Amino acid sequence: MGAQLRVYKRRIQAVTATKKITKAMEMIAASRIVKAQRKVAASMPYATELTRAVTAVATGSNTNHPLTTEAEAPARAAVLLLTSDRGLAGGYSSNAIKAAERLRERLAAEGKEVDTYIVGRKGVAYYGFRERKVSESWTGFTDSPEYSDAKKIAEPLIASIQKDTAEGGVDELHIVFTEFVSMMTQNAVDGRMLPLSLEKGEEESTEKGEILPLFDFEPSAEDVLDALLPRYVESRIYNALLQAAASEHAARRRAMKSATDNAGELIKSLSRLANAARQAEITQEISEIVGGAGALADASAGSDK
Repeated sequence: MGAQLRVYKRRIQAVTATKKITKAMEMIAASRIVKAQRKVAASMPYATELTRAVTAVATGSNTNHPLTTEAEAPARAAVLLLTSDRGLAGGYSSNAIKAAERLRERLAAEGKEVDTYIVGRKGVAYYGFRERKVSESWTGFTDSPEYSDAKKIAEPLIASIQKDTAEGGVDELHIVFTEFVSMMTQNAVDGRMLPLSLEKGEEESTEKGEILPLFDFEPSAEDVLDALLPRYVESRIYNALLQAAASEHAARRRAMKSATDNAGELIKSLSRLANAARQAEITQEISEIVGGAGALADASAGSDK
């Protein structure tokens, strides 16, 4: 019994230490969510207005540009997948990877070859373990991305959209990330960044009662779109990185809270088992004492006779 009691005590100590770690990680993630939410809110106006500006320029000109013109028979697409660098965030990365796999299957069914770009060690490890080709990857900043990170990611993607498919370029650019809805809800979504869907922008403007202005372009509409293309892609990627970071912290906070609660329940269960083992040990000791006293009494009575 004594050995069993020691086992329970060691397990309680180990689980208690784990509970302290998960509780600390939960608090850290909760504090980072607020900062990430502020960054998302701060980036939204710029991304929204830039998209409106690009839509206005594109609808006001007849220029064929990779930002707005769809290929007649698109044969190649690039997919940018945003995952996390660290684990302990529940199904955050796996949900994003599943969304990317569904998008990849859909594009392949349409007859398009897919180039994959990945952000985050989890995505890199997933594709590396399965020996799948990755065009380019970036790691080390998923929990606190900066605009410079978005620019670094956007460079090869913009270069690929500007090339012909015969030279290794792509006709479409898609992004898969986790959208931050609330502290309890984060959804893995995919969207097409390029070519920009002008119909959707026009419908949103019509619903809001807005009229897109007419522009005169100097030196030309194509030069304006060339200048706006990198800004548009960078802003979209940066906003997605921020939303993904907020979603990662929210998912980690929820996972660590669940782990902390489970550790507390396990400690209670082990404590009950330890108490039962202690009571059994005490009962056994009392039984041995009573038995020994009875044996001594019987021996003494036999000697008196």
